[in-house]
Amino acid sequence: MAATTAVISPCNAGHFAAEKTTLHNPKLSHPEPTTSTPPPSNHNDYSTSPRNSSDSDDTSSSPYFTSLSDSNEEASPLHAHSPWIVSSGDKSQYPQNGLIGSLFREHGHIYSLAVSGDLLYTGSESKNIRVWKNLNEFCGFKSSSGFVKAIVVYGDRIFTGHHDGKIRVWKSDFQTRVSKDHLERVGTLPSKKDSIVTSLNPKNYVRVRRKGRRNAPWIRHYDTVSCMSLDEEHGILYSGSWDKTVKVWRVSDSKCLESIPAHDDAVNSIVVAGFNGLVLTGSADGSVKVWRRELLQGSNSKHVVVQTLLKQEEAGVTAVAVNTAAKAVYCGSSDGLVNFWELEREVLVHRGMLRGHKMAVLCLATAGSLVSSGSADNSICVWRRDEGGDHMCLTVLYGHSGPVKCLAVEEEEEGGGGGRWIVYSGSLDKSVKVWRVCEQANDMKQL
Repeated sequence: MAATTAVISPCNAGHFAAEKTTLHNPKLSHPEPTTSTPPPSNHNDYSTSPRNSSDSDDTSSSPYFTSLSDSNEEASPLHAHSPWIVSSGDKSQYPQNGLIGSLFREHGHIYSLAVSGDLLYTGSESKNIRVWKNLNEFCGFKSSSGFVKAIVVYGDRIFTGHHDGKIRVWKSDFQTRVSKDHLERVGTLPSKKDSIVTSLNPKNYVRVRRKGRRNAPWIRHYDTVSCMSLDEEHGILYSGSWDKTVKVWRVSDSKCLESIPAHDDAVNSIVVAGFNGLVLTGSADGSVKVWRRELLQGSNSKHVVVQTLLKQEEAGVTAVAVNTAAKAVYCGSSDGLVNFWELEREVLVHRGMLRGHKMAVLCLATAGSLVSSGSADNSICVWRRDEGGDHMCLTVLYGHSGPVKCLAVEEEEEGGGGGRWIVYSGSLDKSVKVWRVCEQANDMKQL
C-alpha cells in the first residue's frame, strides 16, 4: 500500500528588507484554486497553473523525510474506523518538529478551520462542520445548503459563513447536548424577523449585479460569505463577501449595524487587528484597506478607511493576518508573495516581503513570533520574526497533495513552553494535517 509522505524542508536562513517588486502573475478573482488534476467537483472559482515537474523536490534523500505507514488517504481501511493516521497515540512519541497526523473524511475540500479550547472545527464543501477533540471525532453538524467557507467560535456560539451567502449560528453547549451527531442551529444572520422587516421598505434595497436579481436588501449578503472575524471586546462580528461588501453584526442581538461597500471586487479576507481599533480587509481587486470604527451620536457607529496598504492590478489579495503583539500586518496574494507592514507613529509602514512560494498564497496564520503561509503549491512556509522585525524562514512543510486553503494555530499545552505550537492545515486534497512547530526549531538544520 502506498504511504502518505510528509517532508519538512528547512529554508536557507535569510532576512528580508522592504523592496519594490514588479508583479507578473494575473489577478485571480476568487481564492479557490484547482490543481492540474482537480478532484471531482462542480465548483471551480478559478484555476492556477500547476507546478512544473522539474520544480518538484527530491525528498527521497532528505533527512527530514517522514513516512507514515498504511496511511493511503484514498484507500486505507483505517478510515472506516478512525480519521486519524498517526505513528503513535503517545504524544511523547510525536516528532519535535513535523507531522503529527492526518485527518480525512469523504466530505470534500476543506475550506475552513477554527480552534477553540481543546476543540478543532473543520468546514468543507459537503456542508458539514466536524468537531474534533484529542485527535478523535467528537461530534458534527450539517447545514441545509452552502459550502462552509468560514468558522468563528464565540463563547457557546459557532458562526459559519457559507457559499450561499448565509451566516448560520449554532449552539455549542457540549455538556447538555442530547445527540452526539447533531448540534442545534439557533438562527441566522440576519434574523428572519429583521429580514422580513427590512424587505418591506423599498428604501432598504440596493442594486446588485447577479443573474436573475437586480436588487437585494442591504442587510443580507447575496454572494459567498468568504471570511469572518470577531471583535470580542465590543461583541462585534465582521463578515466579508464576494458581493464586495463587509457587514458589521452585533452578536448580542444578531443586528446588522452597517453594510460597507468595501472593495471593487470580492472580499477575500477580513481581520480585527487587535490594536488601535483597526480592521483590515483584503480583496481580489488587489488592495488591502485599513478601517477604523468611529462612534456617532447615540450607539451608532461608522467605519471609515484610514489607510490603503496595497493597491496592485496584477495580483489579487487572498489572505490577511495580524501579529497583535508586534503590531504587524501580513498580506498574501496570488503572485505568491507575502507583504508585511508594522505600526509606526500610528501609521502602518511597509517593511518588506517574504518570498517562499511558487504559486498563490491562499491563507495565513500568526502565533508568537511565527507566521505561516499556505499556498496553491501544496506547501506551508513557516517564518520567524525577530525582535528587530527581520524574518527568517524556519521550514517548509510538505505533505498535502492539493492547495493549502486554511490554517489554524494553537499553543501546545502538555510539555510545551518555549514557543511550541500545533499547526492545523486544511487542503483541497480533502484532508487536515496536524503539525508541531517550535519557534526555536533546535532540531532543524539550516541548509
